[in-house]
This record gives sequence, C-alpha cells and structure tokens, in this order.
Amino acid sequence: MKKFFPLVVLALGLLYVGSTLREPRAPAGAPDAVAFGRLPVLVGGRIKPLDTVARGTLLQFQGRQTVRLADGRKLAPDEWLADVLLADKKAHAYPVFEILHPDVLALLKLKAEDGAGQKRFSYEQLLPGLEELERQAQLALPVEAQRRTRFQREVVRLRDNVGLYVRLQASLVPPDLETPLDALTSFQNSLPAGIAAVRLRQQKQAHDEAAAARLMDLAGRFDFMAQNAYLLPIPPDDAEKDDTAWRNTGAVLLDTFQSGAIEAHALSFAGLAYAWRGGKTDEFNTIVRLLRAETEKRFAARLVKVDAETRFSAAAPFYTGMVLFVAALLLALGSWLKWPETLGRAALYLLALGFVLMTAGIATRMWLEGRPPVTNLYSSALFVAWVAVGLCLILEKIHPRGLASAAGGLIGFSGLIIAHHLSLTGDTLEMMRAVLDSNFWLATHVVVITMGYGSTYLAGFLAALYVLRGALTRSLDRETAAALERMVYGILCFATLFSLVGTILGGIWADQSWGRFWGWDPKENGALIIVIWNALILHVRWGKLTGPRGLMALAVFGNIVTSWSWFGTNLLGVGLHSYGFTDRGFWALIAFATSQLGLIALAIAPGLPWRSQPQANTPREA
Repeated sequence: MKKFFPLVVLALGLLYVGSTLREPRAPAGAPDAVAFGRLPVLVGGRIKPLDTVARGTLLQFQGRQTVRLADGRKLAPDEWLADVLLADKKAHAYPVFEILHPDVLALLKLKAEDGAGQKRFSYEQLLPGLEELERQAQLALPVEAQRRTRFQREVVRLRDNVGLYVRLQASLVPPDLETPLDALTSFQNSLPAGIAAVRLRQQKQAHDEAAAARLMDLAGRFDFMAQNAYLLPIPPDDAEKDDTAWRNTGAVLLDTFQSGAIEAHALSFAGLAYAWRGGKTDEFNTIVRLLRAETEKRFAARLVKVDAETRFSAAAPFYTGMVLFVAALLLALGSWLKWPETLGRAALYLLALGFVLMTAGIATRMWLEGRPPVTNLYSSALFVAWVAVGLCLILEKIHPRGLASAAGGLIGFSGLIIAHHLSLTGDTLEMMRAVLDSNFWLATHVVVITMGYGSTYLAGFLAALYVLRGALTRSLDRETAAALERMVYGILCFATLFSLVGTILGGIWADQSWGRFWGWDPKENGALIIVIWNALILHVRWGKLTGPRGLMALAVFGNIVTSWSWFGTNLLGVGLHSYGFTDRGFWALIAFATSQLGLIALAIAPGLPWRSQPQANTPREA
C-alpha cells in the first residue's frame, strides 16, 4: 500500500482537477444563463464575455463570485448579472454590497445584523442613505487617496460600487420599464423613418400631450443610458473597425429618432428582458443563439478568446491550485514525522501537479491578453509563486527530504491567496497603461525582476523552516540542517543574479521611457535594496561572519526587504511606479513583517536553547 500511495494521491489530484474542467451548463428547462454569459461586450478597452463582467463585479462588491439569497439558494455569476441587466428591480433585493466599517453602517442607518453574514447588504437597504453616502463621498474625493481615513476610503469604495451597479442596470434595456419590448416596439411603430423630431413637434402642436410625454420620457431614458451605461454591447457592422467602434445601447436608441428604426441588437436585448422576466426558456435561448450567431459572422476569431475566457473563469485553475498546494504542504509536513519517502513523494507529485496547473493558467492568461506573464500586481503574485514552486521542484529532486515540497506548498498557497485578494479591485486582464505598453520590456525587465522576487522569497521561506524546526522540534538533524543551508545558499545566488540583472534592465527601460536611467524612485530603491541585501548575505557566508542561525536570520529578513520593494513602496503613493496599486494591503504587510521579525528573534535569541543542535560551519554561532 505504501508503494502505491503516491500514485493514488496523484490520481485523486488528477480527478479533482478534471472535475473542475467540466463545461458549466444551465439547469434543464431554465433560460440558459451560461450561454448569455458567453455574449461578448466591450468593457475597459477590451472585448470580454459577460461572464467575466459578472465575476469581476461580484468580487469587487463582496469578495466572492456567487450570491447567497435569504432562502439559502445560490445564484451563479451569470444568473445574477442577467437579473441585474434584464430583470428590472429584482436584483435590488440581493445582498451583494459588503460593508465592514461600523461608521459607514451608521451613516446608512444600518446594523451589522441587518446584512447577510452581518456584512452584505442589498441595494434596497442602501437606497434610503444614498444621498448622504454621496455627500460624504464628495467630501472625501478632494483628499489625496493616501491621506484619506479608513472611513473615507470605505465611503468612496461603496459609492463607486453602487454607481457601477446603477451603470450596469442601464446597459442593455431602458431602466425602470415594466415591459421594455412593448415600449420599444410601440415607439418604433410611431416613428416613420426620418421624421421622428417632426412627429414630436406635431404632437406638441396638436396638444397630444400624452404622446409627446411618452416620447420625451423614452428620450430621457435613452439619454441616461447613453451617458451612464457601463457596457458597450453593440459591435460595429464592419469587423475591420477597431474596438472604439463598439457602442452602448443608449446611444444606438437615441439614433432611432433620426433613423426611425431600432437597431437589431437593441431590440433583441428588450426581447431578452421580456423572455427572462417571464421565464420563457425557448424564446430566451433562441434570442441568445441568434445574437451569438450574428456576432460570429464578423468576429469569429475574437469569439474564440471570449469562449476560452469563459471556460477559464469557470474552471478557476488558481483556486484549484490552492487546494493542491495545501495538500502538498500537509503531506510534506507529515513526511517529517512518518513514512518520509512515501509521503514525501506524494507531496512532490501534488506540488508538480499544482505547478503544471499554474503553468497552464498563466499561459492561458498570456494568450488571452497577448502579453508576457507579468503585466500588473495580480499577475506578479501568480508569477512569483510559480517561480518559487518551480525552484522547489528542482530542490526537492536534489534533496528529497520534504523540505522544498513544504516550502513550495506554503509559497504556492500564499501567492495564490495574495493574488485572489488583488483580484478584488476589478479586471485582472486590464489594458496596459501607455508607459508600460512594451512587450519587450515586460518580457525582460519585469519577468527577470519578478524571478528575483520569487527566488528571494524562497530562500527566506526555507530559512524559516530551518528556524522553526530547530527551535520548536527535534527534527533538525545535521544532515537536514546542511541540506537547508545548501538550498538557501544556492537560491540566494540565483536571486542575486536575477535581481541585479532585472534592476539594470529596469534602468535601461526608464532611460527610454522617462529620459533618465535612475531617479531614486521608491520602487527603484526597493529593487536596489534587494540586490544589496542578497549580496550582503552572500558576503557574510563567504566571510564566515556568522553561523547557520545568523545566516538564516538574514535570509528571513530578505522576506521583509522583498515585500517592501514589491508592495510597500506602492503604499507611499508617490513615485512613477505607484500607478494602479492599492493601499488596502498595509496591515497585511505589517503583520507579515512582524511575523518575520518574530522568526528572526527566535533564530538569534542567545538565551533560547534549540531542541536540536546542528553542527555550525563556524565557531561564531549567530
């Protein structure tokens, strides 16, 4: 049984991964919200499926992709978005707005117990306090983002989320109409081509106030949609036109006053609303199918990526990777206690499977975006974890003791958790800022410097294992200690090289972009500090200025140095590299740095006897 246990674990892992790759399907007899989610729209400068809009919006609103209703039912992202876009006010009752700050709740005259899970509230609940929310947001907006209080940041965030919800509702059909299809059909029949404005004047002159009022009301709704709609769902007639030719529904409906005929897509969206509200499955599915077929005539190549993105989001490979890395970590820790070869090999297999899954996920993102692997902070978290796990696989092959597998599982899981929290700010496949729009430098400087981050973290995590095993257990024998020392040293050499080369390449890019090689920007200083710190550790080892415990303490401090360069410099809100980042991770960064300082204290405390005493490589221990 022990002989086949690693293979059984691997088979179970493969089955789990395979189960996540099944194509999602709508329940039988229900309108096909999954197919609706595959319809393409233009948002944020790129064409994406409605499914991506739904998932990204829910993550931004509430930190998760499903909506739990009061009766215990769960709505999938596509179902929720269909209700928002097509079902008029039905989605107003869904608790999707997360509010954690007590003063914001008091501002809205709400209590935590009023919300789902004591933190999620519906648009209906927020509605009475929106005027005061807007007033407080207007007071906070003139304050620089980095100087706002937590209350002000939460007010602005909630106000922006509510605004996004309103803009979504105005994207496909005129808001607050009970029967959009009837209203638009009647509107079209009353407007002969080319004389819409004339007809309106005639009605006013003939004192047909009711008809004139209806036309004015529709015109007002169309104008509201044209000014506020979040989605651009109507593609251009010519596939050769660029993405700026996509239009929102409100602008197209306003054109009806001149053309006298409603554009086919706009009328189809009203038909979708009619079918969705009435639960007319066949009609809804037919309209979705026709809309899809019409778009495929002109954008077949673009829709390949739209479909792939939908499948990719549904499969959630990085969430699956979290599970695999946690399992690998537990098996590696277990191998230190019993069955070291059997459990160690099983941990290695799961770590390798997680690495393959991460590789596939990153490669898919690269294909979808048409960019190198690192383009923003989210993708850098993925790539840092990927680099560290890949190095751990090599180290575990060289030193099969479960040490590198444990470090790989921990770093892989931590990196994916960080990436998940970074995804809460919106689309992770966002368009590049102009200054970063260079695939060459993204593939050289950014990739190389990020490899330096990942390898420096790995050295620090391996050193942390050394400290924890030496101080808290009796398992750090001389062979294990020597293996960890060699691993930390080898990884630090790798990290120093890539950090140095990446920093130099960054200077060359800066010279091309801004006309200067080095400007003592906080991010530039952070990169230099990583190089200097890694070089310092290597010189300390070469000069035998400390023993193993001191060396490991220095490597652990490298985690703080790297975290400051990677995240911390962005919290300052100054410098040319502070664009597009968030200050929400401040306390997480402080907590992480505090934990690393605790490990350093554990390593070098002179009065703290270690339970195991590995032989030092020099008499000067710590």
